[in-house]
Amino acid sequence: MTAETGRVVAGHGRHYPVETAAGRRLTCHPRGKKSDCVVGDVVQWCSSGDEGVIERIEPRRNLLFRQDEWKTKAFAANLDQILVMVAGEPVFSESQLARALIAAESAGIRAAILLNKTDLPQTSAARLRLAPYVAMGYDVLELALKTRSDDARDLLGPRLNSQASLVLGPSGTGKSTLINLLAPAARAQVGEISQALNSGRHTTTFTQWYWLDEARTSALIDSPGFQEFGLKQIKARHLPALMPDFRTASTQCRFYNCTHQREPGCGVQAALLAGEISPSRYRIYIEILRELGPACD
Repeated sequence: MTAETGRVVAGHGRHYPVETAAGRRLTCHPRGKKSDCVVGDVVQWCSSGDEGVIERIEPRRNLLFRQDEWKTKAFAANLDQILVMVAGEPVFSESQLARALIAAESAGIRAAILLNKTDLPQTSAARLRLAPYVAMGYDVLELALKTRSDDARDLLGPRLNSQASLVLGPSGTGKSTLINLLAPAARAQVGEISQALNSGRHTTTFTQWYWLDEARTSALIDSPGFQEFGLKQIKARHLPALMPDFRTASTQCRFYNCTHQREPGCGVQAALLAGEISPSRYRIYIEILRELGPACD
Protein backbone atom coordinates (compact mmCIF):
# COMPACT_ATOMS: atom_id res chain seq x y z
CA MET A 1 0.00 0.00 0.00
CA THR A 2 1.40 3.38 -1.04
CA ALA A 3 1.83 5.93 1.74
CA GLU A 4 0.61 9.49 1.31
CA THR A 5 1.91 12.69 2.85
CA GLY A 6 -0.28 14.72 5.20
CA ARG A 7 -0.11 17.19 8.08
CA VAL A 8 -1.42 16.65 11.60
CA VAL A 9 -3.90 19.48 12.31
CA ALA A 10 -5.15 18.41 15.76
CA GLY A 11 -4.84 15.58 18.20
CA HIS A 12 -6.83 14.01 21.00
CA GLY A 13 -5.59 10.83 22.63
CA ARG A 14 -4.63 8.53 19.77
CA HIS A 15 -6.89 10.30 17.28
CA TYR A 16 -5.11 12.62 14.86
CA PRO A 17 -6.97 14.49 12.13
CA VAL A 18 -4.56 14.59 9.19
CA GLU A 19 -4.98 16.95 6.25
CA THR A 20 -4.06 15.50 2.87
CA ALA A 21 -2.33 17.36 0.08
CA ALA A 22 -5.76 17.88 -1.50
CA GLY A 23 -7.13 19.48 1.68
CA ARG A 24 -9.27 16.57 2.88
CA ARG A 25 -9.17 15.73 6.59
CA LEU A 26 -9.51 12.27 8.04
CA THR A 27 -8.78 10.59 11.36
CA CYS A 28 -5.50 8.71 11.57
CA HIS A 29 -4.03 6.54 14.30
CA PRO A 30 -0.35 5.86 14.95
CA ARG A 31 0.89 2.36 14.33
CA GLY A 32 1.77 0.66 17.60
CA LYS A 33 1.00 1.71 21.14
CA LYS A 34 3.32 4.69 21.40
CA SER A 35 2.26 8.03 19.93
CA ASP A 36 4.74 10.85 19.32
CA CYS A 37 2.66 12.92 16.89
CA VAL A 38 1.99 16.60 17.49
CA VAL A 39 0.14 19.28 15.58
CA GLY A 40 2.23 20.50 12.66
CA ASP A 41 3.91 17.16 12.06
CA VAL A 42 4.25 16.08 8.43
CA VAL A 43 3.49 12.37 8.34
CA GLN A 44 3.31 9.44 5.97
CA TRP A 45 -0.01 7.63 6.29
CA CYS A 46 -1.89 4.78 4.62
CA SER A 47 -5.62 4.23 4.22
CA SER A 48 -7.40 1.83 6.55
CA GLY A 49 -11.10 1.82 5.73
CA ASP A 50 -12.53 5.29 6.33
CA GLU A 51 -9.54 6.24 8.46
CA GLY A 52 -5.78 6.05 8.19
CA VAL A 53 -2.67 4.71 9.86
CA ILE A 54 0.33 6.95 10.50
CA GLU A 55 3.39 5.04 9.34
CA ARG A 56 6.07 7.57 10.22
CA ILE A 57 6.74 11.17 11.15
CA GLU A 58 8.96 13.16 8.81
CA PRO A 59 11.98 14.94 10.39
CA ARG A 60 10.89 18.09 12.21
CA ARG A 61 12.37 21.55 11.75
CA ASN A 62 11.66 22.24 15.41
CA LEU A 63 9.46 21.23 18.33
CA LEU A 64 8.10 23.45 21.08
CA PHE A 65 7.42 21.63 24.34
CA ARG A 66 7.48 21.98 28.10
CA GLN A 67 8.61 19.41 30.63
CA ASP A 68 7.98 19.18 34.35
CA GLU A 69 8.78 16.53 36.94
CA TRP A 70 6.12 14.14 35.68
CA LYS A 71 5.51 14.57 31.97
CA THR A 72 6.40 16.27 28.72
CA LYS A 73 3.78 18.29 26.86
CA ALA A 74 4.46 19.16 23.22
CA PHE A 75 2.69 22.16 21.76
CA ALA A 76 3.46 21.90 18.04
CA ALA A 77 6.16 21.20 15.47
CA ASN A 78 7.50 22.85 12.33
CA LEU A 79 6.75 26.39 13.47
CA ASP A 80 8.00 29.65 11.99
CA GLN A 81 7.18 31.81 14.99
CA ILE A 82 5.53 31.93 18.40
CA LEU A 83 3.21 34.71 19.51
CA VAL A 84 2.88 34.93 23.29
CA MET A 85 -0.37 36.70 24.11
CA VAL A 86 -0.75 38.72 27.31
CA ALA A 87 -3.01 41.47 28.59
CA GLY A 88 -3.24 43.97 31.42
CA GLU A 89 -6.44 42.26 32.52
CA PRO A 90 -6.20 39.51 33.61
CA VAL A 91 -2.76 40.42 34.95
CA PHE A 92 -0.24 38.18 33.23
CA SER A 93 2.44 36.09 34.93
CA GLU A 94 5.87 37.34 33.93
CA SER A 95 7.29 33.97 34.95
CA GLN A 96 5.04 32.18 32.45
CA LEU A 97 5.94 34.70 29.77
CA ALA A 98 9.66 34.29 30.42
CA ARG A 99 9.39 30.50 30.38
CA ALA A 100 7.58 30.47 27.05
CA LEU A 101 10.24 32.72 25.54
CA ILE A 102 13.04 30.55 26.95
CA ALA A 103 11.41 27.44 25.45
CA ALA A 104 11.18 29.23 22.09
CA GLU A 105 14.85 30.22 22.29
CA SER A 106 15.79 26.64 23.12
CA ALA A 107 13.84 25.34 20.12
CA GLY A 108 15.32 27.97 17.80
CA ILE A 109 11.94 29.57 17.05
CA ARG A 110 11.59 33.34 16.94
CA ALA A 111 9.03 34.87 19.26
CA ALA A 112 7.02 38.05 19.67
CA ILE A 113 4.69 39.28 22.39
CA LEU A 114 1.10 40.35 21.72
CA LEU A 115 -0.25 42.81 24.28
CA ASN A 116 -4.03 42.74 23.90
CA LYS A 117 -6.78 44.86 25.47
CA THR A 118 -4.79 48.07 25.15
CA ASP A 119 -8.07 50.00 25.35
CA LEU A 120 -8.19 49.18 29.09
CA PRO A 121 -6.61 51.38 31.79
CA GLN A 122 -4.44 48.50 33.04
CA THR A 123 -2.34 48.76 29.88
CA SER A 124 0.10 51.30 31.32
CA ALA A 125 1.16 48.88 34.05
CA ALA A 126 1.48 46.07 31.50
CA ARG A 127 3.73 48.23 29.31
CA LEU A 128 6.04 48.90 32.25
CA ARG A 129 6.32 45.19 32.99
CA LEU A 130 7.10 44.48 29.33
CA ALA A 131 9.74 47.22 29.03
CA PRO A 132 12.64 44.81 29.77
CA TYR A 133 11.49 42.58 26.90
CA VAL A 134 11.42 45.51 24.49
CA ALA A 135 14.96 46.37 25.65
CA MET A 136 16.01 42.77 24.92
CA GLY A 137 14.83 43.11 21.33
CA TYR A 138 11.50 41.28 21.45
CA ASP A 139 8.74 42.80 19.35
CA VAL A 140 5.79 43.79 21.53
CA LEU A 141 2.73 44.33 19.35
CA GLU A 142 -0.20 46.18 20.88
CA LEU A 143 -3.76 45.11 20.06
CA ALA A 144 -7.31 45.96 21.06
CA LEU A 145 -9.13 43.10 19.36
CA LYS A 146 -12.59 43.94 20.65
CA THR A 147 -12.57 47.65 19.73
CA ARG A 148 -9.97 48.07 16.96
CA SER A 149 -10.08 44.85 14.99
CA ASP A 150 -9.11 46.47 11.68
CA ASP A 151 -5.90 47.78 13.26
CA ALA A 152 -5.09 44.25 14.40
CA ARG A 153 -5.52 42.88 10.88
CA ASP A 154 -3.23 45.55 9.45
CA LEU A 155 -0.61 44.99 12.14
CA LEU A 156 -0.57 41.20 12.13
CA GLY A 157 -1.32 40.48 8.47
CA PRO A 158 2.22 40.96 7.13
CA ARG A 159 3.75 39.13 10.09
CA LEU A 160 1.53 36.08 9.60
CA ASN A 161 1.84 35.88 5.82
CA SER A 162 3.30 32.53 4.68
CA GLN A 163 4.09 31.58 8.29
CA ALA A 164 3.04 28.86 10.70
CA SER A 165 2.43 30.82 13.91
CA LEU A 166 1.63 29.31 17.30
CA VAL A 167 -0.36 31.48 19.73
CA LEU A 168 0.46 30.85 23.38
CA GLY A 169 -1.00 32.47 26.45
CA PRO A 170 -3.30 32.06 29.42
CA SER A 171 -7.06 31.91 29.09
CA GLY A 172 -8.81 35.26 28.96
CA THR A 173 -6.23 37.11 26.88
CA GLY A 174 -8.23 36.98 23.65
CA LYS A 175 -6.83 34.03 21.73
CA SER A 176 -10.24 32.88 20.53
CA THR A 177 -11.08 36.42 19.45
CA LEU A 178 -7.84 36.52 17.47
CA ILE A 179 -8.56 33.21 15.76
CA ASN A 180 -12.10 34.23 14.81
CA LEU A 181 -10.85 37.58 13.51
CA LEU A 182 -8.03 36.28 11.34
CA ALA A 183 -9.35 32.89 10.27
CA PRO A 184 -12.81 33.38 8.72
CA ALA A 185 -13.05 29.65 8.01
CA ALA A 186 -12.13 28.67 11.56
CA ARG A 187 -15.61 27.43 12.44
CA ALA A 188 -15.66 25.20 9.39
CA GLN A 189 -12.22 23.87 10.26
CA VAL A 190 -13.32 23.25 13.84
CA GLY A 191 -16.29 21.33 12.45
CA GLU A 192 -14.00 19.17 10.34
CA ILE A 193 -11.80 18.42 13.32
CA SER A 194 -14.79 17.69 15.59
CA GLN A 195 -16.19 15.33 12.97
CA ALA A 196 -12.83 13.59 12.63
CA LEU A 197 -12.65 13.18 16.41
CA ASN A 198 -16.30 12.12 16.63
CA SER A 199 -16.94 15.10 18.87
CA GLY A 200 -20.12 17.12 18.59
CA ARG A 201 -18.70 20.29 20.06
CA HIS A 202 -15.63 22.47 19.80
CA THR A 203 -13.18 21.90 22.63
CA THR A 204 -10.20 24.00 23.65
CA THR A 205 -8.40 21.16 25.39
CA PHE A 206 -6.14 20.38 22.44
CA THR A 207 -3.98 22.28 19.98
CA GLN A 208 -5.51 23.09 16.60
CA TRP A 209 -4.17 24.26 13.25
CA TYR A 210 -6.16 26.89 11.30
CA TRP A 211 -5.48 28.07 7.77
CA LEU A 212 -5.73 31.82 7.30
CA ASP A 213 -5.99 31.78 3.51
CA GLU A 214 -7.55 29.65 0.81
CA ALA A 215 -4.14 28.83 -0.63
CA ARG A 216 -3.19 27.25 2.70
CA THR A 217 0.13 29.04 3.01
CA SER A 218 -0.45 30.88 6.31
CA ALA A 219 -1.51 29.12 9.50
CA LEU A 220 -2.38 30.07 13.05
CA ILE A 221 -2.07 27.35 15.68
CA ASP A 222 -4.18 27.75 18.81
CA SER A 223 -3.07 26.00 21.99
CA PRO A 224 -4.87 25.49 25.32
CA GLY A 225 -4.14 27.82 28.19
CA PHE A 226 -1.66 26.54 30.75
CA GLN A 227 -1.01 27.08 34.44
CA GLU A 228 2.52 25.68 34.63
CA PHE A 229 5.41 25.82 32.19
CA GLY A 230 8.21 23.49 33.25
CA LEU A 231 11.62 23.72 31.58
CA LYS A 232 13.18 20.49 32.79
CA GLN A 233 14.40 19.81 29.25
CA ILE A 234 16.98 22.60 29.66
CA LYS A 235 20.36 22.16 31.35
CA ALA A 236 20.89 24.68 34.16
CA ARG A 237 24.23 25.78 32.71
CA HIS A 238 22.54 26.67 29.42
CA LEU A 239 19.85 28.85 30.96
CA PRO A 240 21.67 32.24 30.80
CA ALA A 241 22.36 31.79 27.09
CA LEU A 242 18.62 31.40 26.48
CA MET A 243 17.83 34.72 28.20
CA PRO A 244 18.88 37.63 25.93
CA ASP A 245 19.53 40.05 28.80
CA PHE A 246 21.78 37.49 30.53
CA ARG A 247 23.54 36.15 27.45
CA THR A 248 26.45 38.58 27.10
CA ALA A 249 26.77 39.40 30.80
CA SER A 250 27.13 35.72 31.68
CA THR A 251 30.26 35.50 29.52
CA GLN A 252 31.98 38.23 31.56
CA CYS A 253 32.24 36.24 34.78
CA ARG A 254 35.56 35.49 36.51
CA PHE A 255 34.69 31.81 36.91
CA TYR A 256 33.58 29.61 34.02
CA ASN A 257 31.08 27.74 36.23
CA CYS A 258 29.56 30.86 37.80
CA THR A 259 25.91 30.42 38.79
CA HIS A 260 25.44 34.22 38.99
CA GLN A 261 24.34 34.15 42.61
CA ARG A 262 27.13 34.94 45.13
CA GLU A 263 30.35 34.40 43.19
CA PRO A 264 32.88 37.28 43.03
CA GLY A 265 33.53 38.85 39.64
CA CYS A 266 30.11 37.89 38.27
CA GLY A 267 29.13 39.64 35.05
CA VAL A 268 25.44 39.07 35.64
CA GLN A 269 25.58 40.63 39.12
CA ALA A 270 27.41 43.61 37.62
CA ALA A 271 24.73 43.96 34.92
CA LEU A 272 22.02 43.74 37.59
CA LEU A 273 23.64 46.54 39.61
CA ALA A 274 24.01 48.63 36.44
CA GLY A 275 20.30 48.27 35.64
CA GLU A 276 20.98 46.24 32.49
CA ILE A 277 19.07 43.28 33.94
CA SER A 278 15.81 44.04 35.75
CA PRO A 279 15.22 42.71 39.30
CA SER A 280 12.13 40.81 38.12
CA ARG A 281 14.12 39.04 35.41
CA TYR A 282 16.83 38.10 37.90
CA ARG A 283 14.20 36.69 40.28
CA ILE A 284 12.80 34.58 37.43
CA TYR A 285 16.29 33.32 36.59
CA ILE A 286 16.86 32.21 40.20
CA GLU A 287 13.41 30.61 40.33
CA ILE A 288 14.05 28.54 37.19
CA LEU A 289 17.66 27.75 38.13
CA ARG A 290 16.53 26.19 41.42
CA GLU A 291 14.00 24.07 39.56
CA LEU A 292 16.62 22.82 37.12
CA GLY A 293 19.14 21.80 39.77
CA PRO A 294 22.91 22.27 39.94
CA ALA A 295 24.38 24.25 37.06
CA CYS A 296 27.15 21.70 36.72
CA ASP A 297 24.72 18.93 35.62
